[in-house]
Amino acid sequence: MNITKRCAAEAIGTFWLVFGGCGSAVLAAAFYTQANQIPINLGIGLLGVSFAFGLTVMTMAYAIGHISGCHLNPAVTIGLCVAKRFPSKDVVAYIIAQVVGALLGSLTLYFIL
Repeated sequence: MNITKRCAAEAIGTFWLVFGGCGSAVLAAAFYTQANQIPINLGIGLLGVSFAFGLTVMTMAYAIGHISGCHLNPAVTIGLCVAKRFPSKDVVAYIIAQVVGALLGSLTLYFIL
């Protein structure tokens, strides 16, 4: 598969990870604290946010894993390159795609908020 399709898949996957995972943390896990020992309302809670991150990674692994490998994170891409399991010529393109996807996901959340 050509690099353009793989990078597009990485950008979409990283967008979904930021939008779904960080979106659940920002929008649904509201922490309310008060000085007088009232229980903290966690919305979906920390477990719910953890599930949201896990489910977004799982859905993208099934959706784009066969296209791009579903790295979704520059650290994963660099780690795979260092371990010689990913070609170094594609690292920069993957990282750019992941950063673009993350920026689009965070901008979408910003406009929703």
